[in-house]
Amino acid sequence: MAFRGQHEHSLDAKDRLTIPSKLRAQLAEGVVISASFDPCVEIHPASGFAAYAARVESGLNPLGGKARMIRRRIHSGAQDEQLDTAGRVKIPKHLIAHGDLSGTCMIVGADTHLEVWSPERWAEQAAAMDAEVVAVAEELAASDWPAR
Repeated sequence: MAFRGQHEHSLDAKDRLTIPSKLRAQLAEGVVISASFDPCVEIHPASGFAAYAARVESGLNPLGGKARMIRRRIHSGAQDEQLDTAGRVKIPKHLIAHGDLSGTCMIVGADTHLEVWSPERWAEQAAAMDAEVVAVAEELAASDWPAR
């Protein structure tokens, strides 16, 4: 099942974020929380994080400097966590700083994972997407992009 939608939840005083109840079953086996390449935090099902990392690293020579840099970037900031009995997950301090998170957060479905954004940064991201999406769709339509 894919992660979809936008959900507004808050970080509590102990840096825990409540995961929307309808998404918890997909994360019951544990999660990997990591710094996105964007200014947000990613929450992957534990079983999906290794596949994500492998896809990102797949085109790089594992001995090359770029591969080492990407591997370090992906894994050094990642943290294994479990949802507690109330469906909350603790967000590490370094990831809270990376995403500029405090108080209210936007939990956004991104197909294979969730993204956690500050409301301000999410509004900026959504506006940028809306401004470019038609041009990107036209570019894809003009390419050899396969129909799905």
